[in-house]
Amino acid sequence: DQMLFEDDHTNRMVEALTLFEDICNNRWFEDTAMILFLNKRDLFAEKVPRKAINSVVHFTDYQGDPNDYDDGVAYFKSKFLACNQKDKDIYPHVTCATDTNNVEVVFKACKEIILKENLGNNGFMS
Repeated sequence: DQMLFEDDHTNRMVEALTLFEDICNNRWFEDTAMILFLNKRDLFAEKVPRKAINSVVHFTDYQGDPNDYDDGVAYFKSKFLACNQKDKDIYPHVTCATDTNNVEVVFKACKEIILKENLGNNGFMS
């Protein structure tokens, strides 16, 4: 339900979805796998019990429990993945940048993804 700082009429999540869709489907990234970071999970977890997701005009299609963190994460993850019109690999991670354990796990996963992509692109994996 937050608006952009520079434009108090544009929802931040809608802006993030629009931007991701533009980048994900850009011709320069056609053959590029993407790692999607859904950051600030701690703030989302605090907000969801107080503000029903489907009470926000842009997300009235939300069908999950209106105040459930896991349902909300699944919903927004699916919204971002639905932006993918090129059928590319997207690796989503729900993160909290201030949680060092989480950052470490995500960083290791990203290294594995990059290594796998590079090995595959160079004929070492099928």
